[in-house]
Amino acid sequence: MAEKIVITTLVENSVSARGLLAEHGLCFHFQVGSRSLLFDTGQSDLLLQNAIRLRLSLAETEAIVLSHGHNDHTGGITAIREVAPGARLFLHPAALAPKFAANPDGTGRFIGMHPRDVEALCNAGGRVAQTAKVTEIMEGVSVTGEIPRVNGFEDTGGRFFLDAACTEPDPLAEDQALFCDTADGLVVVLGCAHSGVVNTLDQILHLAAGRPIHTLLGGMHLMTASPERMEQTIAAFRRLKIQRLVPAHCTGLPAVAQLWAAFPDRCAQCSVSASFCFHR
Repeated sequence: MAEKIVITTLVENSVSARGLLAEHGLCFHFQVGSRSLLFDTGQSDLLLQNAIRLRLSLAETEAIVLSHGHNDHTGGITAIREVAPGARLFLHPAALAPKFAANPDGTGRFIGMHPRDVEALCNAGGRVAQTAKVTEIMEGVSVTGEIPRVNGFEDTGGRFFLDAACTEPDPLAEDQALFCDTADGLVVVLGCAHSGVVNTLDQILHLAAGRPIHTLLGGMHLMTASPERMEQTIAAFRRLKIQRLVPAHCTGLPAVAQLWAAFPDRCAQCSVSASFCFHR
């Protein structure tokens, strides 16, 4: 009997269902047969509130994967660890570093993981797995680890730094994506794709020995993308024959509009409560 994989949006910038809430952040719930995991945790405890409304039990969560160290993806760590204390965390060690974004006036604002959470994770011992390289989370579900930056038209998508004075650029080396195999092909889930969405897809194709990509879901950080970057990104999606595109969170409205215009029959919304079902 085929096993079902259901991916549900718990936290995202938009919501279109009664009784649920949105925030600037991202969190996906994965139900893989009888097992479950979370990809990112949003920026607050909102994931818990929305999970209750959606009748998703988080107490059995086996794994929590962090795409990178920004607080709109890590802010719910304390809340979910209290609900699912047995869950194992998967993250790149660079996600624990202080992180800042440059304001228009050149000053920096802190956007990293809460120091309380950094300390807790540093003391969690075997409950935390470091993912500098590709790592299997559970059967058929893996995280990429570091993603090579090979496409010159892609960058991290913003002015990110490792210091408050904004003098040391943050390469966001920890940025990683999750991917799983299904009967239709690979499903790729992005946090923010700070490594570049095309770089990410190229690496996953390498890791998965060329299996076709069926669905691309999540944040693509194309808010400040140049016309050239958008043109090359859309060309890559065509070349890879991606069947379903679900841009979310930090993709940016202009980029989302261009993707829907280029692929009107392949795009879907990713608002809180959106659910995507696959079989394997």
